[in-house]
Amino acid sequence: MRWPVLAVVFVCAACGLVYELELVALASYLIGDSVTQASVVLSVMVFAMGLGSLLAKRLRCRAAVGFGLVEGALALIGGTSALVLYACFAWFGESRWVLVAFSLAIGILIGAEIPLLMSLIQRVPERSVGTGRADRSVGTGRAGRAGDHDDAAGTVADLFAADYVGALVGGLAFPFLLLPWLGQLSGALVTGAVNAVAGAVLVLWLFRRDLTARGRALVVGVNLTVLGVLATATVLVDDFEEAARRAVYGERVRVAVHTELQEVVVTGGPEGPPDLYLDGRLRVSGADEYRYHEALVHPAMNGPHARVLIVGGGDGLAAREVLRYPGVRAVTVVELDPGVVRLARTDPALAALNGQAFRDPRVRVVHADAFHWLRGAVERVQERYDVVISDLPDPGITPSTKLYAQEFYGLAARALADGGRLVVHAGPATDRPRTYWTADATLRAAGYATRPYSTEGGTPGFAAGPDRADRASGTRHEPDDWGFLLAVRGTRPPALGLAPDAPPLRSLARRDLAAAAQRAERTRIAGLPPSTLVHPRYGH
Repeated sequence: MRWPVLAVVFVCAACGLVYELELVALASYLIGDSVTQASVVLSVMVFAMGLGSLLAKRLRCRAAVGFGLVEGALALIGGTSALVLYACFAWFGESRWVLVAFSLAIGILIGAEIPLLMSLIQRVPERSVGTGRADRSVGTGRAGRAGDHDDAAGTVADLFAADYVGALVGGLAFPFLLLPWLGQLSGALVTGAVNAVAGAVLVLWLFRRDLTARGRALVVGVNLTVLGVLATATVLVDDFEEAARRAVYGERVRVAVHTELQEVVVTGGPEGPPDLYLDGRLRVSGADEYRYHEALVHPAMNGPHARVLIVGGGDGLAAREVLRYPGVRAVTVVELDPGVVRLARTDPALAALNGQAFRDPRVRVVHADAFHWLRGAVERVQERYDVVISDLPDPGITPSTKLYAQEFYGLAARALADGGRLVVHAGPATDRPRTYWTADATLRAAGYATRPYSTEGGTPGFAAGPDRADRASGTRHEPDDWGFLLAVRGTRPPALGLAPDAPPLRSLARRDLAAAAQRAERTRIAGLPPSTLVHPRYGH
């Protein structure tokens, strides 16, 4: 009768890994920098598992009731962790310490499972379910001790096999089933309910003879309470998410959708300019986004510009600026998330803001990872561009780091036509000069000559960085500037100017560009090493 125990081990291991992955995913969304958040969660949780194993020694004499209570607590804490973490971010603006606290608590409870399960599973061969009678004789002397040793080794092997296979299933179920079907909040709540039921059924069925009447009532009461809390939270989760979204984005939320990759929120409009948020980060401020996009696009168009490649730019705003030049024949936009392009094409406020750029027959949209697409494009001789525009989030945001690596700029160089120009948004030069000048060093290491420049910022067209806690608490920090790098292949830096056929601009004039270059140069940090795929060097 070990199979029911091993089945519960399997289920509990799957639930434990779901809690772990859910904390990593939500922390990356709320705080940013997925590498740091994964390191914090995993290291704290593994440490806490060791503490839990030590603390569980006190419960081994009451392993059945202890396991039932541990699973109830784990189901409650793990199941509600996403809800509480999101609430702290939405209403208090700080979620780092809450993340550490949940990682510690969940790790302690998962660690306590192992010794308690060992105590329980070693009892199974000695009993028949419901009788309490021995069903095999125990050897004596050397033979008996050897048999006990072999049986203990087999027990450990069975336990860890079930645990590891359960972890595999939980790890695969999280991204492929729970996230797309239920989302992070409901997925965690449902996982907690499964966890509570599995632990309670094991204790109340297979080990009911080991429970006193008081212990049985305690296990039943705790787990029913936990299931009631989780069920209530599941029913109210949509109302909670709507209230939290209003707390984060304000009362003017007009569109909120979950694509396959991220949460997309549009506020404002149709009477006022819209704001676009991707995974909680402000990506477009409709009131003054033109200042960012004019500075990004127009200096790069000073030269041949018949064929233009935009990396990112799913909002269509960079394409809008490019299409203002009559000599442009083809624009390719490489955007990973089709949901962003779909919204920019169909939402009335966003479509009006980008000038219906995606309806222009000269625009071709490719939904792909820019690094892999560009790697394939450069193998096709016809894919050569006069201008490449890197319209991406700051390099400090971990998913963007590889698109600021030396290898990526090497691919972009091969995609440029002779005399072609590359422009990169590299984050604020004043607020994060090390990040900005690391991007410059990376471009130069890839064989470019660069011309740094920056323009004064206000409400950011991109988030100032990956940490949104200040914004959520009502003290959002705005960047002093937006930093850009204009680059060409070779050793002579490109001229910083505007094309003769440049359209009228609202915020950028030819006389402003010299000041823009001087503003960036004042922040220069020399001697920084380049960033590569295997050694990313962007910090905050």
